[in-house]
Amino acid sequence: MYCQQCQESKIPACSLGGVCGKSKTTAAYQDAVLYALSGLAYRLEAAGKTVDPFAAEVLFATLTNVSFDNARFSVYLERIIAQRDRLPKVAGEPAECSWNPSSEEDILSAKEISLDAIENADIRSLYSLLLFGLKGLAAYYSHAVVLGKTDDTILSFITKGLASRSKPLSADERTALVLECGKVGVTCLALLDTANHAYGVPEITKVNTTPGNRPGILVTGHDLKDLKDLLQATQNAGIDIYTHGEMLPAHAYPALKKYPHLKGNYGTSWANQRAEMAKFNGPILFTTNCLVPPGPEYKHLVFTTGAVGFPGCHHIPDSPNGKDFSLLIDLARRAAPPTDLHTPELLTGCAHEAVLSLAGKVIELINTGKIRRFVVMAGCDGRDPARSYYTEFAKALPKDTVILTAGCAKYRYNALDLGDIDGIPRVLDAGQCNDSYSLVVIALALADAFKCGVNELPISYNIAWYEQKAVLVLLALLSLGVKDIMLGPSLPTFVTPAVLDVLVKTFGLQPSTTVDADLQTLKCV
Repeated sequence: MYCQQCQESKIPACSLGGVCGKSKTTAAYQDAVLYALSGLAYRLEAAGKTVDPFAAEVLFATLTNVSFDNARFSVYLERIIAQRDRLPKVAGEPAECSWNPSSEEDILSAKEISLDAIENADIRSLYSLLLFGLKGLAAYYSHAVVLGKTDDTILSFITKGLASRSKPLSADERTALVLECGKVGVTCLALLDTANHAYGVPEITKVNTTPGNRPGILVTGHDLKDLKDLLQATQNAGIDIYTHGEMLPAHAYPALKKYPHLKGNYGTSWANQRAEMAKFNGPILFTTNCLVPPGPEYKHLVFTTGAVGFPGCHHIPDSPNGKDFSLLIDLARRAAPPTDLHTPELLTGCAHEAVLSLAGKVIELINTGKIRRFVVMAGCDGRDPARSYYTEFAKALPKDTVILTAGCAKYRYNALDLGDIDGIPRVLDAGQCNDSYSLVVIALALADAFKCGVNELPISYNIAWYEQKAVLVLLALLSLGVKDIMLGPSLPTFVTPAVLDVLVKTFGLQPSTTVDADLQTLKCV
């Protein structure tokens, strides 16, 4: 096992088991499907074709905290190989175009499928950066596809990126692929932004966090369609629906907030789920990534759907007639109401339309010096104790600064009483991690209003990362020319010193250090 795709990865990589909870066997199955996908992409590219959305689902399933189900990876692998082998062979094709394991033992013993089989450390680093960006791209594209939005140029680039694994490309050519991934990422994030508007334009909304006295279903992940379908299926069922983690922004969408039994948000980020979900008392639906192996006290209440999977948990598959939530609903009816976690009311829905509707007032506050700086603190939460840094950083910011956030990193500070500036909240939550796109739109609009470049604005970037969606968001920001991004709580272990040197010299990428030092570096004092 050689896995270094998340922020908590051991140095140089997780080898005996993933810090995320995945076993060496699961890691091998994930390596196998990625290796076979590269072979499929190589033959497709040679034939002038592209991967289909199924390949995006497979990539999505290999993200951190998505699927731990070896049986489903085995099915993925069989399907990939069957599709690959229907394509004509290519002269001089790499080994991944013909690799065909006959048993689980073949998968576990296949050293060539692991990323550390790429001997040159810098080439391995650049391909890893590309692959993890592709995983994030595939995840966001999968979200858009569910809502009926597609873009063949995204699938074309996924094909190109996967096919590059064993090609004799130079470091410069691989760097160009990494930057192209960021550019395609911007396209994908814009596509998903449009797709989510199927539920209306997000509105700035205060979200209840106090549970009611009826039993409930907790929905976590990112998939708005699953939530909408569940809300429809549970009308007049005598149960309440709660969001968790990155589903918090669902309360800002008009088509979702209209349901009176969308009761509120329960708990905080994915990193705390094992402590919090045991207290929910009712069933929990995982719609996308962020699954931590559930504890025995609530595992029987966990349901998965989409790309998510865990052995022993009930999986709700897709079907032509929609997903069948009946077992989930029946279990909820027999549950006790959620235990109150005594968390404060939260604010969300500060996406680009909502913030730009206040642009006149925001510009006035900037011109009068009442708002001196914006700090983008988007990204991921995690279990690393060092992440308390983000809470302390938010507390230490001067009262004339506004935090722009998206993703689950916000749970480090969105419950703090930081007040407002003439009615503008000091924490503006744009939504899910994919809504980092909204923060880009806001920055570009401000740059246009002040007739300057985006790097000349009074905006600093202090980004927290954890997994591969965050890698894609970072690459997207770099492709837009955003410089001097601070990244933490630690830099990726898969980035070698030589690759890091390129990122530092080209984009000014820098690691977070201490609160006091970083306030100075980011011009926040």
